[in-house]
Amino acid sequence: MSLVGARERRVRTGGIELCVAELGDERQPTVVLVHGYPDSKEVWSEVAVRLADRFHVVLYDVRGHGRSTAPRPLRGGFTLEKLTDDFLAVIDAVSPGEPVHLVGHDWGSVQSWEFATVARTEGRIASFTSMSGPSLDHFGHWIKTRVRRPTPRRIGQLLGQGAKSWYVYMLHTPVLPELAWRGPLGKRWPGILQRLEKVPADGYPTASLPSDAAHGAWLYRDNVRSRLGRPREDAYAHAPVQLITPLGDAFLSERLYDELEKWAPNAVRRTLPAKHWIPRTRPDQLAAWIAEFVTANEGRENGVPANGPVATGRYAERFGGQLVLVTGAGSGIGRATAFAFAEAGARVVAVDRDAEAAARTAEMSRLIGAPDAWAETADVSDEQAMEKLAGRVAAEYGVVDVLVNNAGIGLSGSFLDTTAEDWRKVLDVNLWGVIHGCRLFGKQMAERGQGGHIVNIASAAAYMPSKALPAYSTSKAAVLMLSECLRAELAGRDIGVSAICPGIVNTNITSTARFAGVDAAEEQRRQKRSARLYGLRNYPPEKVAEAILRAVVRDEAVVPVTPEARGARLLHRFAPGALRAIARAEPPL
Repeated sequence: MSLVGARERRVRTGGIELCVAELGDERQPTVVLVHGYPDSKEVWSEVAVRLADRFHVVLYDVRGHGRSTAPRPLRGGFTLEKLTDDFLAVIDAVSPGEPVHLVGHDWGSVQSWEFATVARTEGRIASFTSMSGPSLDHFGHWIKTRVRRPTPRRIGQLLGQGAKSWYVYMLHTPVLPELAWRGPLGKRWPGILQRLEKVPADGYPTASLPSDAAHGAWLYRDNVRSRLGRPREDAYAHAPVQLITPLGDAFLSERLYDELEKWAPNAVRRTLPAKHWIPRTRPDQLAAWIAEFVTANEGRENGVPANGPVATGRYAERFGGQLVLVTGAGSGIGRATAFAFAEAGARVVAVDRDAEAAARTAEMSRLIGAPDAWAETADVSDEQAMEKLAGRVAAEYGVVDVLVNNAGIGLSGSFLDTTAEDWRKVLDVNLWGVIHGCRLFGKQMAERGQGGHIVNIASAAAYMPSKALPAYSTSKAAVLMLSECLRAELAGRDIGVSAICPGIVNTNITSTARFAGVDAAEEQRRQKRSARLYGLRNYPPEKVAEAILRAVVRDEAVVPVTPEARGARLLHRFAPGALRAIARAEPPL
């Protein structure tokens, strides 16, 4: 996607001209996006268009890149001091008198750290979001600490980052990088990004790539050795910082930010299961995180955000901004799970066949921390309805990062009393509903190529036989095996699959469960009795939700939740005969 509809202007500074593009309403808060190496401002196009409906979005080609002119001579023309001059010239032109929200990726983040820590920009930056690019000053101190006070762990960190920085050494060699970029490397680079980083083939990078990369080599030559050798002692951030760390970054170690709190004490940390070029591969999530951070830091009074709830959940660093879809979200475990992800700052799609219940869940999710939440109505057993849901979600909200197949129904009664229609209803919801979700949303995750996670709610009944639950137990056992098979298939695509197996949880499934082989009055009596027994057990669905988030973070395969579920799992593995004996017992009626 190119920057269609962007307004362009030229900004003169230090003998060069910078090409600046603007989108959105100039009366809204200004967000400045700074690109890295060997990119031009178009690397941000997917993020920019997603932010433009809420903010005044500004992008510019760094000197020597894209449609900005290059300094002459190149040597000495790309110092951090001159890049800071450029930044000030741009914000003076696009946001005179008002601070801007700064966002940088790769070398755009490296230079933005300079902007956010030098005295002459103080008061001009309202917030700073950094991704895949450390401060050279902080990096220099990080190296010195490990050299002066070495330990096996610190030496390992140095060697690990040294290996990841191989390209920096290459860029310091004379002439060869320029020849490579203007020759075969420049031609092959788009294919390399598609193959290794799963960057979509959508017109990026632009035709200026060979000259951009050749000029950009001087970013490293003019700054890296001098600044790492003599890092500033006063490189403290004078604006709130949000750090986004892609966990699969081939060029930067997570350990580089171990001492970040010294330089930015109140930094908000986010992690993302993705590779380096996240502006192209994860624009939805980045736009959500940037928007949330900008909003939180607009109109701050005494350092306190003045705009709505902020995610405070235990896993906010992991799930903030991610898109999570939960089926059966109108009540019980589904609603508790939607709320837990909302508290962690995820964007939530609450799906239920009860439209009002789904809407209430979405509304509450927004109130407790979700940057956005939507209600969708669908019957998970209906294949066509699920296909329409998957298409609508992808088109309007993006590809789901975490899918929770939770919707289910209960059925009790002996096998001989359970009719074929009873079996169809249970399997349609409990098994086919999961199959539809995995097939449709899992396929979207796989095609995106940036991983994800699928959570299927099974049950302790999946491995705990009972003569009172043949249909229900069979459906949940099938969900468990489906999850195990799918986990094996999708592992190579960085998509995790977890089966959650709760025992007795206090939800309304008991009051709506059907009982085969009895009349309506007896069925109602048994529903009330079951609900009362589950209420006495009183294991809250919020604990199951907590286990779900933990399972995604740890990529756990099978997760028994309640004490009885864990006990039954052990018996299933080590004493199956005992479980079979328990299965013959008469259930309480």
